[in-house]
Amino acid sequence: MAFINSTPFFIILIVSSTSFSSAFAGSVVEDLNNLKPPPNFKQTITNNCQLNPSLRYCNATPHDLDEIFKSTIVASHLCRESKNPNCVESFPKINLRDRPKIAPLYLSFSFFWKYCPLTIVVIDISHNSLRGEFPSDVFHCTQIRRLDLSHNELSGEVPIQNFSLLNNLTMLNISYNYFSETKISDAQFLKRFNSSSFIHSGLLPDHNKFKIKAVLLLILFPLVVILFVVLLSWLCFWRPDFLPRMFRRKYKFTPAMLKAETDGFSKSNLVRRSAKTDIYRGVLRDGSRVRIEIYKSSASRENRRKFVEECRVLVELCHENLVQVLGWCDSRRLKAVVTEWVDEYNVEMWLSSTAPQWKYRVGVLMGIVEGMSYLQEGWPEVDYDLKTSSILFSQNEEPMISRFRVEEHHSCTRKIYKFGVLVLEMVTNRRPREFEGNEVSFVEWVTEYYPGNSEEVIDEKLSRAGHDLDHATEALELGLMCTETTQGQQPSLDEVYDVISRLHRCCVA
Repeated sequence: MAFINSTPFFIILIVSSTSFSSAFAGSVVEDLNNLKPPPNFKQTITNNCQLNPSLRYCNATPHDLDEIFKSTIVASHLCRESKNPNCVESFPKINLRDRPKIAPLYLSFSFFWKYCPLTIVVIDISHNSLRGEFPSDVFHCTQIRRLDLSHNELSGEVPIQNFSLLNNLTMLNISYNYFSETKISDAQFLKRFNSSSFIHSGLLPDHNKFKIKAVLLLILFPLVVILFVVLLSWLCFWRPDFLPRMFRRKYKFTPAMLKAETDGFSKSNLVRRSAKTDIYRGVLRDGSRVRIEIYKSSASRENRRKFVEECRVLVELCHENLVQVLGWCDSRRLKAVVTEWVDEYNVEMWLSSTAPQWKYRVGVLMGIVEGMSYLQEGWPEVDYDLKTSSILFSQNEEPMISRFRVEEHHSCTRKIYKFGVLVLEMVTNRRPREFEGNEVSFVEWVTEYYPGNSEEVIDEKLSRAGHDLDHATEALELGLMCTETTQGQQPSLDEVYDVISRLHRCCVA
């Protein structure tokens, strides 16, 4: 006997003259593998649908006949397993209660649930320790009145919206499972059934757990807030470099940052130490190398204010011939300036060790004048050191002015004078400290030999061939003019720029 959905009873298929029910002799799996639809099966389906168009397979295609036939095989076995009294007449109940060995098997036959017999009104699959998600195939049986899935280990979301398909469902039991807690928006679903339907299902909030959560929340939340505030304060005031860039105080370094960047101010990172300053090399968190100059002298509040104002100006400077000032630290116990890292190879070392040709010396002077012009145009209050020991070389071998300060009473005359001394050093390869009166004695020494015996002061390592000697003599004249402090005798920075530019063009031509 095969079962094809009908209401209120099964329509019996007559296959030849043999009782079809005797064909179901093996297990459900064996019958699914061995039995084939009888020759008149398609006609029987057609006749059934003419009698009852509401049957679930009536809209099926010819390709579904094999699946429909298999569903009748499963229906026959399941009806008997469910202990229905007369499976020939009716199949009202699926009863797999406490049948853990076969319950998962029948739930896996999705084709059976797809064509669920219309006579089924009760489904009981409780006490089977089933795992996994809610068995959504049962929603194909839209006519059922009772559904029991209790005492299993089902988990995940309950498809509450799908219960709208089960209009006749009056009893639901999903107790003792591990479903996800319901949302407030699903409260109407909970009202549809008795509260005993959801005991320890996980669907309803556990009031004991809720109390524990509430207590923990009341205790932990303030602690978390306090810890967050403490951490944020520590980051803001001690290690702002850990904050996203948008939340950092630009140009501001803290003692903790400088300590981390120098590996605890280790001796291996100490570059130079003097009575007033300690200079360290450091590495920022982004991998950038920096030079950190720490000032030892204690400062009053007013001096600290001036120091910060000065640093605010210096960090704005940006030119290839100026060492970039990245920021400062102005805490009570530590005052420092942080600049980009430039190797300690300066012009004085360069002149002493390599005996550079004239064209390279003019190139250095050209770079210095470019930096001076930039400062004069936009930052005339910024003073700078033009000693050969203070002019460093970048990785691209560009000369870089490395020491600055902001003067309240700035003087362009003084800057031109210092450049003049630098020019004389570049031409003679001598240092003012070699003379008793320093710069004044040095300039007087050059003046004694100019113009009649200029060759006596020009660096003997410079080539006398070509026009190098003439150009060096012209530079010597410019240097002396720059050191002339008599009113009206000193050239302007623009005039100095023009002379150096012309000498530079002559060398590269």
